[in-house]
Amino acid sequence: MKPTFSQRLRYQFDNLMSRGTPALIGMLFVFSLIIVMIAGAVISVTGFVQEGTEGPLSFGEAMWESLMRTLDSGTMGGDTGTGFRAVMLFVTLGGIFVVSALIGVLNNAIESQMERLRKGRSLVLETNHTLVLGWSAQIFTILNELIAANENQPSARIVILADKDKVEMEDEIRERVEIRGKTRIICRNGSPIDPNDLEIASPHAAKSIIVLPPENSDPDTDVIKTVLAITNNPNRRAEPYHIVTQIRHPKNMDVLKLVGEKDSVQAIQTGDLIARVVAQTSRQSGLSVVYTELMNFGGDEIYFKHEPALAGKTFGEALLAYQDSSLMGLRKADGKILLSPPMDTRIEAGDQVFALSADDDTIRISGESRPPLNESAIRSNRSALEPQPEKCLILGWNRSGTTIVRELDNYVAKGSQVTVVADIYNIEKQINAQGGKLQNQTLVVEEGETTDRDLLNRLGVQDYDHVIVLAYSTVEPQEADAKTLVTLLHLRDMAQKDETPFSIVSEMLDLRNRELAEATQVDDFIVSEHLISLMMAQLSENAELFDVFTDIFDPEGAEIYLKPVSDYVAPGAAVNFYTVTEPARRRGETALGYRITAESNDAGKAYGVHTNPKKSEAVTFSPEDKIIVIAEN
Repeated sequence: MKPTFSQRLRYQFDNLMSRGTPALIGMLFVFSLIIVMIAGAVISVTGFVQEGTEGPLSFGEAMWESLMRTLDSGTMGGDTGTGFRAVMLFVTLGGIFVVSALIGVLNNAIESQMERLRKGRSLVLETNHTLVLGWSAQIFTILNELIAANENQPSARIVILADKDKVEMEDEIRERVEIRGKTRIICRNGSPIDPNDLEIASPHAAKSIIVLPPENSDPDTDVIKTVLAITNNPNRRAEPYHIVTQIRHPKNMDVLKLVGEKDSVQAIQTGDLIARVVAQTSRQSGLSVVYTELMNFGGDEIYFKHEPALAGKTFGEALLAYQDSSLMGLRKADGKILLSPPMDTRIEAGDQVFALSADDDTIRISGESRPPLNESAIRSNRSALEPQPEKCLILGWNRSGTTIVRELDNYVAKGSQVTVVADIYNIEKQINAQGGKLQNQTLVVEEGETTDRDLLNRLGVQDYDHVIVLAYSTVEPQEADAKTLVTLLHLRDMAQKDETPFSIVSEMLDLRNRELAEATQVDDFIVSEHLISLMMAQLSENAELFDVFTDIFDPEGAEIYLKPVSDYVAPGAAVNFYTVTEPARRRGETALGYRITAESNDAGKAYGVHTNPKKSEAVTFSPEDKIIVIAEN
């Protein structure tokens, strides 16, 4: 059926209204112009004028009089003359309609724009910014670290794009992040896996991109999709992107490398890394604090430097060349990282040293030809003790459990035992399927509620050398940490009654719960997400550190250890750190610092961990203190 004129008119009006605010304002302008022109034409043709006015008004003057009454209805109050008043009444009524409609249109336009801004859908026009894609509990640590790293920068910018309400993101950031310096945080709402939404955050102008995995059962899939949306974007830039992310399952690493083969995609394999830290820390308390000190921006950091003055010298000779920095290794001219290489390794002209220092400009050769050593306090290289079988108890279970058991097997002596207790079914099958056959440990698995004191008493906890409390992954983080805290309180009470106290290491999920856990006075806490977040923040600021961190956490080769101070210097004697570095050098080890046991429960003193101490300052060690070294075993 052919549409009627009214239907066509209504259809055209609907189309006009759908074009938005500019079309509506234009329509009102045309309507006002028509009213003014009609009124002007009527007055000029009929000769209507106000009383006392001589001669008719011209068309232009008539239009001006009409326009004034359209814009201000009060102007009509002084009009005279019947015909003139009638025309101006028509103009004034039209003006009231137009102005009222215009106010409504503008008000709606402003409200729509405010709503759009609240939703965070406007384009970001920043350059050289750090872009964070996704939202999880890790973001607060990352933001705090990035702000600390850029505190002295005049215009640092951090852009966040996540599938979360913009206002909610900003509120949570204000509550949990301390804004310092001139760093500005910009939040936008959008899906990181959608290429169109990605454009909002200007990824092609970012200096680095951090991809956070979502808090779901299969985060690797979303991470790979997000990286794919960046690297295969039709608007991508020619230069390689610097992308930092994390992967849970090792099998997905090859896929991620394929997706980002043209770019610098640095992925942390979270499961193995955290499991390795838990396994190592269970046998040497304080190690997780050392890792935290190495990777946060709050103190000393790792820097690279060309040092022509060291060319031709050995690495061992270079260890005593710095007073305010602790040398860690070399980066050869071909890019290969050597963490604590053999002491006779020759430093060549194209090599760089990397060291722990307050800043890159504090890595300075001291110039002392003979560092002040207290030879009388140095202990000779003692033969290593024969390793003894150990008993380890693991309470609780999560996806890192299998890797922890396997890692422990690499460190303990033959004849050791590991016992796993958790209210999880089929743990032994998981370990056998994923971890392979154990070489040095026998495995005992028991189902039970780890917060049950009767169960802990029956297990004979005091008979174990090490106890590891893992956070359950089958419940919410806060509930998991609550169960961990109850278990730790029981263990603390049992340890106080034991004459041969066992070490206790616990995994926490939420950093905020660490303060509560400190009341249990256990040996060490590992906040897994916090450690990963620190590493991601470091890598986003300095991509060169990736190979260094890979080497530090690689089970093959040199690792970080806390060893008895009596293996290096005599306890009770005041010695400087030059004197501590020398016996470590003679043993083929690189000294990084020390841990004072008396301060192990003091959070304000980094739980007794002192990395990169000034080498000329004297310290008196007790027999229980430890020296932090990079060593082969």
